[in-house]
Amino acid sequence: MTPQELSNHLIGYCRTNANPELVKKYSRYFKEGVYNAWGLSQALMDAKKAELKKSGEITVDLAFETAPLLMKSGKYEETSFALILISIVKEKLTRSDFKRLESWFEIGIANWAHADYLGMFFLPEIMKQGLVDKHDFTGWIISPYKFQRRCVPVTFIKLLKTGVPFQELFTFLEPLMSDPEREVHQGMGWFLREAWKIKPEETEAFLLKWKDTAPRLIFQYACEKMKPEEKLRFRKAK
Repeated sequence: MTPQELSNHLIGYCRTNANPELVKKYSRYFKEGVYNAWGLSQALMDAKKAELKKSGEITVDLAFETAPLLMKSGKYEETSFALILISIVKEKLTRSDFKRLESWFEIGIANWAHADYLGMFFLPEIMKQGLVDKHDFTGWIISPYKFQRRCVPVTFIKLLKTGVPFQELFTFLEPLMSDPEREVHQGMGWFLREAWKIKPEETEAFLLKWKDTAPRLIFQYACEKMKPEEKLRFRKAK
């Protein structure tokens, strides 16, 4: 199967199973822009993933060469299928494939859901495989693409229970405490909330350092599980 044939097949599947009602239902979760989607159910996406995996035809090169063809339309499910393709071959990836993945933020990873799929599921898995480590994300911290930057703290949530020193993670992520984008603030706040659940004292010391300068949305997320009296400590000084 060629990349064009696979792309045409998956786009045809999307077109055949399009559901405008589901587009309308899920569009409210995408505040950053228009939800450009076909409206496929999760069950249909899962069924096609199982079919592709069972076929044995998906190779690493086929996945990466098909991805740009799927992403160019901007349709939500087409980019989702690009992510599904690399998830099928993740055990066969090499270190150089991480660089190929980085280019996807320029051409197709343009919403929180796709970024968070990478951060919550795919990237932690290839880190566990030893394909990359936290230092490979240094360039992501200063990426011009906000969803690439968001991916870093979301990915690092999975590192919180691996024995990596929290201060090491805080120092690495610290540049994102001054990020201008709301979506990155959410990712940082989420990471800090999960860190606080495990090591509250270390996390609070970091939060206190930034309480008067970092965006308030980070603190809204980071302090979400605290008691009301605990949250008072992190109010911005007037």
